[in-house]
Amino acid sequence: MRKDPAVSRIAIVTYDPRPETSKDRDLPVLLEALRAAGAEAEAVFWDDADVDWGGFDLAVIRSTWDYSWRADEFVAWAERCAKATRLANPAHVVRWNADKRYLGELAAAGVPVVPTRYLAPGDAVDLPDDHEYVVKPTSGAGARYAARYTPDQHETAVRHLARMHEEGLTAMVQPYMRGIDVRGERALQFFGGRLLHASRKRAVLAPGTAFDADKVAHPGLEPWTPTPAELSVAERALAAVPDAPELLYARVDLVYGVDGEDGEDGEDGEPRVMELELVEPNLFLFLHPESVPEVVTALLAAAR
Repeated sequence: MRKDPAVSRIAIVTYDPRPETSKDRDLPVLLEALRAAGAEAEAVFWDDADVDWGGFDLAVIRSTWDYSWRADEFVAWAERCAKATRLANPAHVVRWNADKRYLGELAAAGVPVVPTRYLAPGDAVDLPDDHEYVVKPTSGAGARYAARYTPDQHETAVRHLARMHEEGLTAMVQPYMRGIDVRGERALQFFGGRLLHASRKRAVLAPGTAFDADKVAHPGLEPWTPTPAELSVAERALAAVPDAPELLYARVDLVYGVDGEDGEDGEDGEPRVMELELVEPNLFLFLHPESVPEVVTALLAAAR
C-alpha cells in the first residue's frame, strides 16, 4: 500500500533473465535516477503473476526482451495491465507493433520503408533469385531467426523458412540493404514526444551466419547526429501510427540502399524505415547519459 499519495510509483517493466544476469545496462541507472527524483521506482518482471499492477501510477515497458518468443501471451498481459494502471506505450500500440506486418501499413501511408514480402505457414516459397536478401520473422527481436542469403543459398533459406513455419511464425523477406555495410543503421530515439538522441550501429547480419546463431544486436554502437532527411522520415513514420496515440517512447531504425539495389533510391536517396520500435526499444542511455534527466522528467510527468 502506498505510504504517501504524493509520491509517484513507477514500474519499470523488464524480463526475468534468471539464471543469467540481465542484459539491460540502463535499468539500474534509470531506477537510481527516478528514486533520486523522489519517485518509488521498481523493476518488475512482466510475467510475474503476483504483481499488483494497480498499485502503480505508471507501468513503463522497458526491457521485456523475451516477449517475441511469447507474443500472444505478452499482448494479453499488456491489455490486462492497461486496465489496472496507465501503461506506456498503450496496449493497442503494443498489439500493433508486436507484429512487423505494420511495415505494410506504413508503406501504404506513404512512409519509405524497406520493401517487404510476407510468407505465412502454407504459403508457396518465393525467394529472390537476383539479389541478396534477408529472411526473418514478423515477431522477433535481437536478430532472432534472422539471416541474409545470396541466391545460390536458396536451399538453406528454404530450410530456414520451414523451421519458422513449423513454429507457426510468418516470415519476412526483404532485400539486404547493402548500404548498412557502408553507412551503418541509424536509430533515432524519441521520448516524451521529441527527439531524445540518435545512434548509429554497424551491420548485424554477417554473411554465412546461421539464422539460429547468437548475434550481437547493436554492434559498433556510437552517437549519431541525424540529418534533416532522417529526422523527417522518422517523424513521418511516427505520424502514421494508427489512432495517432500519445507515444511516451519510440525508436525509428533507418537504413539506406545502394545504387541499383532492387529499385532502391541509391546512397544519396531517401532513408527507409527498417523497424519502428514502440514496444521495448533499448534506450542506449549508457551511450547517452546526458539524456537520463529528460527521460526521468518525462516518466514523472506520465505518472502524474
